[in-house]
Amino acid sequence: MTALADLLIRRITATGPISVADYMTDCLLHPDHGYYTTRDPFGTQGDFTTAPEISQMFGEMLGLCLAQSWLDQGAPASVTLAELGPGRGTLMADVLRATTSIKGFHDAAKVHLVEASPVLRARQRDALRGAPVTWHYTAATLPDAPLFLVANEFFDALPIRQFIRTGPAWRERQVGVKDGALTFGLAAPAPVAALMHRLADTANGDLVEVCPAAPAIMEQIGIRIAAHGGAALIVDYGGWNSLGDTLQALKSHAPDAPLAHPGQADLTAHVDFAVLAKYAQPAVSTAMTAQGVVLERLGITGRAQSLARHLDGAALSGHIAAHRRLTHPDEMGTLFQAIGIYPPGTPPPAGFDT
Repeated sequence: MTALADLLIRRITATGPISVADYMTDCLLHPDHGYYTTRDPFGTQGDFTTAPEISQMFGEMLGLCLAQSWLDQGAPASVTLAELGPGRGTLMADVLRATTSIKGFHDAAKVHLVEASPVLRARQRDALRGAPVTWHYTAATLPDAPLFLVANEFFDALPIRQFIRTGPAWRERQVGVKDGALTFGLAAPAPVAALMHRLADTANGDLVEVCPAAPAIMEQIGIRIAAHGGAALIVDYGGWNSLGDTLQALKSHAPDAPLAHPGQADLTAHVDFAVLAKYAQPAVSTAMTAQGVVLERLGITGRAQSLARHLDGAALSGHIAAHRRLTHPDEMGTLFQAIGIYPPGTPPPAGFDT
């Protein structure tokens, strides 16, 4: 039993079952035992690998996309270049390198990173050595300025609540204790105002997930972009309207039971892009588009061919595999989806359908 599991069992035994969101919050962000607060989870030595760690091309394409939106909006003289959940800083480093040749962009862009983990902040500082960076604990403190933002696999790690439909009401899935171990259970049926609209597209027994933090974050992004200009690129795995249990744990690059190793496994859930688009208003959202489609439209194949000319042997094979992994429909190409957020009356970010 992990130290955090013991703490959770004692807490639940004393005060009663907790929501899945509360469980995820403790597992990921507990100050002493949280997954993100105590380790670097990325790469082959961690528990999972994200797109920026697979290939530099991912960050390069998104960086050039943001820079094109900056040009399309008149190249404002001072802008916020931000990332939510920047991991090791790899994506932002690739964004900055790819946009070096865009005249005036680096002079205008001030880098801001939204990151709560002290371990990961240290890794980001190393990756972005030489670039002035301002760190934030939440998106709420980003400057009121044109905002050019990227969020890759950020929203999937935000805590969720789960509800199972019971007639016109909902039963919340909770984490309790049985026989000295953590277990899932259900609260009594109750109406849930935030899910009234889902009665039209769900059936008895369907499970719907709600991410309490996502609306406020998207409101903050959308208000800034609508008022001051900018663009946001959000890439994650998920779909349009939550349906079904997508809570999952990953440990040492393999699936794990969500309650098995609290604080020692990554916990995520699929992102509901319909919610992100809704709360980005008054900014405009593009259609949800597959990651592979966006990257191809942005020119990743041409970039891959250019890089390949300087490679051979194992390096070339790895490069080809990375391109396939990012774009192919059987790999990350359709599992991951993306939307762009932009101001009314301006062109959408390159690579996206309106």
